[in-house]
Amino acid sequence: MNILGISAFYHDSAACLVRDGEIVAAAQEERFTRKKHDYRFPGHAAAYCLREGGIGVDGIDYVAFYDKPLLKFERLLSTYQATVPAGFKSFLMAMPLWLRQKLFLPSLIREELGYEKEVLFTEHHESHAASAFYPSPFREAAILTMDGVGEWTTTSYGVGRDAAIELLAEIRFPHSLGLLYSAFTYFTGFKVNSGEYKVMGLAPYGEPKYVDAILSELMDLKQDGSFRMNMKYFNYCAGLTMTNGRFSKLFGGPPREPESPLTQREMDLAASVQVVTEEVMVRMARHVRRETGMRHLCLAGGVALNCVGNGRILRERIFDDLWIQPAAGDAGGALGAALQVWHGFLEKPRAVKARDAQQGSYLGPSFSETEIQAFLDQYGYPYERLDSSKRSSRVAELIEKEKVIGWFDGRMEFGPRALGSRSIIGDARSQKMQSVMNLKIKYRESFRPFAPSVLEDKVSDVFEIDRPSPYMLLVASVRPERRIAMTEEQQRLWGIEKLNVARSDIPAITHVDYSARLQTVSREESPGYYDMIHAFYERTGCPVIINTSFNVRGEPIVCTPQDAYLCFMRTEMDYLVLGSFLLDKTKQPKLENDLDWRKVYELD
Repeated sequence: MNILGISAFYHDSAACLVRDGEIVAAAQEERFTRKKHDYRFPGHAAAYCLREGGIGVDGIDYVAFYDKPLLKFERLLSTYQATVPAGFKSFLMAMPLWLRQKLFLPSLIREELGYEKEVLFTEHHESHAASAFYPSPFREAAILTMDGVGEWTTTSYGVGRDAAIELLAEIRFPHSLGLLYSAFTYFTGFKVNSGEYKVMGLAPYGEPKYVDAILSELMDLKQDGSFRMNMKYFNYCAGLTMTNGRFSKLFGGPPREPESPLTQREMDLAASVQVVTEEVMVRMARHVRRETGMRHLCLAGGVALNCVGNGRILRERIFDDLWIQPAAGDAGGALGAALQVWHGFLEKPRAVKARDAQQGSYLGPSFSETEIQAFLDQYGYPYERLDSSKRSSRVAELIEKEKVIGWFDGRMEFGPRALGSRSIIGDARSQKMQSVMNLKIKYRESFRPFAPSVLEDKVSDVFEIDRPSPYMLLVASVRPERRIAMTEEQQRLWGIEKLNVARSDIPAITHVDYSARLQTVSREESPGYYDMIHAFYERTGCPVIINTSFNVRGEPIVCTPQDAYLCFMRTEMDYLVLGSFLLDKTKQPKLENDLDWRKVYELD
């Protein structure tokens, strides 16, 4: 039985194919359209999933959508009614899309897909819960979902046992941890629903001096992690911004203008909201442990991408272990909806796998050696072809020479993290690599930290963690013996001044608080990537490399060899690996016109 899961029309739309309970394929629409966070119907992603599954539309038994639009519409109408006349402008902007598309989703889905069978709808947080529990390696576990808002729910917890999920309690809109964090994302000058990572990365540069103001003025936080927000400071119910004038007055002035210089205020605000977010997450986790008695916890929803908070839950030993859905945001709702139909609606049993059922989240398109070579030969791009052992040793040698390499190999990752299939890699031991990759490769803010990929069997030699972190969703500290003590003069540095101080013998991936958002790499799930890192380890004694996503600021992660080649040529990367093929930047013909090139490959 084939179930096509779909999430769409808010942000990060996606599609997923589940066959007899097994995940066949999953991908975000943005990877195909090249429009970051594309919210439109995931027609390209759905078509890919069907190709990967070897079926046509007639082979789909059910389509599952990740939330219930009529409930969401009810929430919107209730909110606008409660805020008249302030919300009228927002109401006028929202209604055309609802009246044209969202209220008629069954018809729209059938029309877009050419599909004639049943369309099922799961609740938003039910989809998150299903995406967290069903692929997890736990036969039974507590489940905690946290995001901005679904229909009415913003946070929920429950229990999963075998093939059944029961949600036990919830927090409802407008009280939302995700929207609190997004309010600070907006106020510090970053884009809501994409800049939250920047706030998390900026936090260690600041001091949490606004924590008391947040907890006394913005929210009433209870010991069990439940809370109510003081809505007089927020504008997201009625207006087109997240915060209002009272919020600005409380924090000493208006929001930072996007792209303007960062000040100490923004760093301190980021530090403060991060501290509060972690405290809420930890209190919730403790409450859920007490109420459910479960030893394991599964997490999903956009807040579950806050890997610093996840790491704190783990360090405090509230649960024996965690499993976090790699596509924890709305994209993962497509997967959760499909799995909920299989296990919840159809009541099919669940097979629990030792690692998990997510397959490393390598669920997107792959390209054969024949396809890659045909692309390179068609346009006359010079390359060197290498077998697997030579590729590993050659790339390890290039990394040791501080070369920056685009790495494109195997199936594309599902979720926001590059996990060694669509990655840019470099030497974590290099003092200059963080600034080089931020400014010359990624074209993004200099303060943004890079993540390490580390051999799974060596992770405890480098970081203070005793378990795998395959999806880059946990933060751990670099071991004390690898740290570099700061001088008295360095300890007096403030804010971004801290950036260029080496904190360890792997400075390119060590954040200013000695932490790293790490990915552990196993040979079982990613043999080519593992072998390359292992070859680097054999050369240098260092089992860690830099791994950042294969894209530039403002663009999605690359999907095809064509995407990868264009990104390679438009940045200052030195080499590109496309499967077995190694391309040297110095030998490539000049890319004369980006627009002509994009038109040739139909990327626009």
